[in-house]
Amino acid sequence: MTSVDSNQRHAVAPDEVATPSDFADVGAAYDAHSRSARGRLRHDLVERRLRAELNGRPLRVLDAGCGTGETTLRLALAGHLVTAVDASDGMLAVVVDRLAAHPDLEARVRLLRADVEDLDIDTRFDLVCCHGVLMYLGRADKAIARLARLVADHGLLSILTKNRQAIGVREALRGEHATARQLIASGTGVTVGSLGIRTRGDRAEELDRLAAAHGLSPLPWQGVRILNDHRVDWAPDDEEYASALETEWAASTRDPYRQLAPLVHTLARRVPEPSVNPPAP
Repeated sequence: MTSVDSNQRHAVAPDEVATPSDFADVGAAYDAHSRSARGRLRHDLVERRLRAELNGRPLRVLDAGCGTGETTLRLALAGHLVTAVDASDGMLAVVVDRLAAHPDLEARVRLLRADVEDLDIDTRFDLVCCHGVLMYLGRADKAIARLARLVADHGLLSILTKNRQAIGVREALRGEHATARQLIASGTGVTVGSLGIRTRGDRAEELDRLAAAHGLSPLPWQGVRILNDHRVDWAPDDEEYASALETEWAASTRDPYRQLAPLVHTLARRVPEPSVNPPAP
């Protein structure tokens, strides 16, 4: 795995992050994490929630910050039309390679190189996903403002990012007590994530507030990978994994469990204002 120093553009203060110059530098580590049991839990829980909120018809989807394309492929395989956006040519190249194994999806996926904070797209989407991106940005408000305006009437904004109020829990459960104490006592919003890169957390309530400020109605948020996040070398068989997934799902929308999740998944829907018809003459 590439070190943090070689991936960040400049030195940063303790409570700041610097976006890596190219996420392709950690693409192999990201792909390995996504394919691990921990990574699979994240993707399965988020996909399950999205399926619960979406109807069955093919939807127009934006996957903003698509990375190696896990969400893009899952949604395209479910029949949706996906515009996959990433700032990294290297990451998009991985998506192209993965799509090559699914030639039937070619007509359903469009790739676009762009930065999430500077997206300039005229299309409005039924679902806008931004998963695992905000944690690498210095702040959430600009990205959410940009993404919210791309949500069509009755459409959904789906944000997955680090949970600020649970920073230190993973380290404590792994037995890294000195690090956990420092993180908890300092109240920091920044720590090193699964890829060895400094990442920033947000509170679900603040993400909901930002979505509401741009005309969206927040839905109940969920915590992701609450009970198994610390299990780095976890390699369950199918039965154990299925049982763990159901337990995670049961805890994901319930307090106090979701408060301790390393990741928060917030959703908000654009509910159009009812039209006012003039009185009949």
